[in-house]
Amino acid sequence: MRLFKVKDSGEFTEYGEQSFKSEHDERTLESWLEKNPESIVEDGALLIIGRQIATNLGSFVDLLALDREGNTAIIELKRERTPRDTVAQALEYASWTEGLEYDNLEQILRDYLDNDALSLLEYHRAFFKLGEAEGVSFNKDQRLVIVGYDISPEIRQTASFLRKKRIRATCVEFNYFQDTSKEQLMSVDIVIGKEPIVKGRQRTETRPATDEVKFLSDLEESARPIFNAILAAAKKQRLPIHWGAVGFSINADIDGSHVALIMGYPRSSAYSQMIYTSVPSILTKVKDGQKVADSFKENLAKTGLFEPAGNEMKCVIKQKPTEAQIEALLKILSELAEQIRTNGPVE
Repeated sequence: MRLFKVKDSGEFTEYGEQSFKSEHDERTLESWLEKNPESIVEDGALLIIGRQIATNLGSFVDLLALDREGNTAIIELKRERTPRDTVAQALEYASWTEGLEYDNLEQILRDYLDNDALSLLEYHRAFFKLGEAEGVSFNKDQRLVIVGYDISPEIRQTASFLRKKRIRATCVEFNYFQDTSKEQLMSVDIVIGKEPIVKGRQRTETRPATDEVKFLSDLEESARPIFNAILAAAKKQRLPIHWGAVGFSINADIDGSHVALIMGYPRSSAYSQMIYTSVPSILTKVKDGQKVADSFKENLAKTGLFEPAGNEMKCVIKQKPTEAQIEALLKILSELAEQIRTNGPVE
């Protein structure tokens, strides 16, 4: 395949196909696919929940993801021609992944995003924009995704055989191009997967944390006042702020242990410019946590900003909150932090 850039003059400049492995390692490919999950499989985007995850056999899954239905996807990457043992390697990872419970998957996601208060169920629902009536059964099935610069005939044949046996295997082949100005292009072709199918806490590499400047720049103007106010109040009251890969949490400190109160997410995250409570953190770490959490949620509802989201409360910021609403929220957070310190930790 030949690719050309069309100049304003109408002339063509050709993108020459390059050897990907000569300038990049597999971590580069991981990063590219991690940021473009819609390009991986044939039936929609994947939610990446972990990268370089250690299995029980001492091997590492390149990328672990979930599809819309909650099935796990094991993504194995090869920057060059796929060797014969690639499928066997992916099947080994799938056999380990099959044993993961919901709590294991949630912890993998929390490690990946560096957020101990994250709810996998709500994050998955927000990422795929699921309706209230759409149920999810996590890890009911596993699917294999092999991505390589050159998918060998042996791998294609084996993957086709697996699909006939109702094992969801997908093979994705990519090509890498550059023009004379070093502008990069990448083509992606699903070579196996378009045809229909016949009917413990693990270590994972974390993404770099964001910071206040990046976070605030990823907000609409309507959301900046409330997030600015929350962060300023937290600093003034010495409430610990933890920055994760995409957002932050505001915490109360009791005897050196941090209890998450709320979490904030920018426009580009799965939660799409939202403030989210952290009820599980309160329930598990604070004495009389249920009473504290119930009062917290009741007070948030009175602001007119928050609405129920399962056992949590969420504030989707679509228009600029009033100054009175912002002041009410800051007062609630200050009182909640003081109540947590007064009650102390669970004995």
